[in-house]
Amino acid sequence: MEAEAEVIIVGAGLAGLVAAHELAAAGRRVLIVEQENRNNLGGQAFWSLGGLFFVDSPEQRRMAIKDSYELALQDWLGSAQFDREREDVWPRRWAEAYVRFAATEKRSYLRELGLRVIPLVGWAERGDGDASGHGNSVPRFHLTWGTGPEVVRVFAEPVLAAERRGLVEFAFRHRVDELVVEQGAVVGVRGAVLEASDASRGVASSRAPAGEFEHRAGAVVLSAGGIGHNFELIRRKWPEQRLGPAPEHMISGVPAYVDGRMLEIAELAGANLVNRDRMWHYTEGIHNWAPVWPQHAIRIIPGPSSLWLDANGDRMEAPNFPGFDTLRTLRRILSTGHDYSWFILTQSIIEKEFALSGSEQNPDITGKDVALVARSRIASGAPGPVEAFKQKGVDFVVRDTLPALVAGMNELARGPQLELAHIERQVRARDREVANRYSKDAQLMAIANARMYRADRVARVAKPHRLLDPEHGPLIAVRLNICTRKTLGGLETNLDSQVMRPDGSPFPGLYAAGEVAGFGGGGVHGYNALEGTFLGGCIFSGRAAGRALAAR
Repeated sequence: MEAEAEVIIVGAGLAGLVAAHELAAAGRRVLIVEQENRNNLGGQAFWSLGGLFFVDSPEQRRMAIKDSYELALQDWLGSAQFDREREDVWPRRWAEAYVRFAATEKRSYLRELGLRVIPLVGWAERGDGDASGHGNSVPRFHLTWGTGPEVVRVFAEPVLAAERRGLVEFAFRHRVDELVVEQGAVVGVRGAVLEASDASRGVASSRAPAGEFEHRAGAVVLSAGGIGHNFELIRRKWPEQRLGPAPEHMISGVPAYVDGRMLEIAELAGANLVNRDRMWHYTEGIHNWAPVWPQHAIRIIPGPSSLWLDANGDRMEAPNFPGFDTLRTLRRILSTGHDYSWFILTQSIIEKEFALSGSEQNPDITGKDVALVARSRIASGAPGPVEAFKQKGVDFVVRDTLPALVAGMNELARGPQLELAHIERQVRARDREVANRYSKDAQLMAIANARMYRADRVARVAKPHRLLDPEHGPLIAVRLNICTRKTLGGLETNLDSQVMRPDGSPFPGLYAAGEVAGFGGGGVHGYNALEGTFLGGCIFSGRAAGRALAAR
């Protein structure tokens, strides 16, 4: 870069790329400092399923879904449950602004960059059964055609073009250890140059230093992610009173570099860190049989039909059904004193209802291969990646009879041995309810409701059947583990993504976007996420930072 950078961005993930795109489009000179190598451009977003939260979209209207800003905001606030007078001031404002963005210009903003979504809208996080409580009242999960890599591409390409023009420079393998503060303002960053690495994307890299650096600019944007792979920090901040004891066994849905270091570095420099006890972890984690990073987890994104048992073998009560209320179910699982649970299902259910998180687990949609989508999603049999986990995954048990299945589950149990008679009573009680189109079983009622939505009936929710019906076999059990994922709290920011001080004043020269800022404001989600909102939060907060600095 011939001239000194006007803005330094710390982190080359999605939020950082969005901010850089906005700045470069305005002709600003940007330096992006990133501790990993160029292979990791796009960060966590590359590995994502690419879900996006839109409100009253053309895709929804074509599926006869009636959505609105008012309904979406009701769902968001009912899920967020903001209850902190001081710490939730900016998160509330961000929530209102983000939902309005999702209901207005978000879709057109992304379409102009070349991003498209598939026509079937998913119904994620279906909620706690209360109209004013947690959950999505209607389907809002729009899956990107190309998944996470495509979301990254539409921002990375213009940023890389700006690099070729000399407006953007990357400093890879540069780890920021300190913010440079002079006269109360952030004026730069300093840290260690790490030894060169050609590690593949996501693979844990060396932290051995090979030198030092200091860079200065008029402003610094932090977009360095959260704490999702830092198990020690997760346990230290774990909200035991709200969620129960921290899990002893955890696996991670994000690479090892998601360590949360920048949160403490910014706090030590004078930034205000809020809502640090709020986090988002999944209950349906399975060990990746072909891991990329340490403790690599894949999340099952389930339809509603699997029978869910806790570690003691007790069926979970409403609303703790697959895909309904993540953190409530997490609390229910941990209340047993164990950190895992079980799905029992059939081959018919796994074929129609199991999806796997991660771009690499969905090669048909990631590769934008229409023919492969037809073969893997419409043809009989489970999608290839799901079938591979069924055959190779250490958490799967496949048997023809219930006694054999329970015996296999007991071989995997990290806690109590399950009693066949107890499991059989619950399975048969559930199966008797399937004889009629109506039922008093709350899960079967939820399944009937889901099948009223055309996309679920056609592509996502299996026709109700007896689990013990051999025509739908074999029987399958899955041991479900706690999968760590997102930080919901973070650096407090105003609507320009400028970081705030503990006294409520803006911190001159310091901005934050993405997960490090709780996806906006220091916790735009409050206590619960509606799904499809993490990438969108990176986009919205990164855009706010870039536009505010470009205007300045």
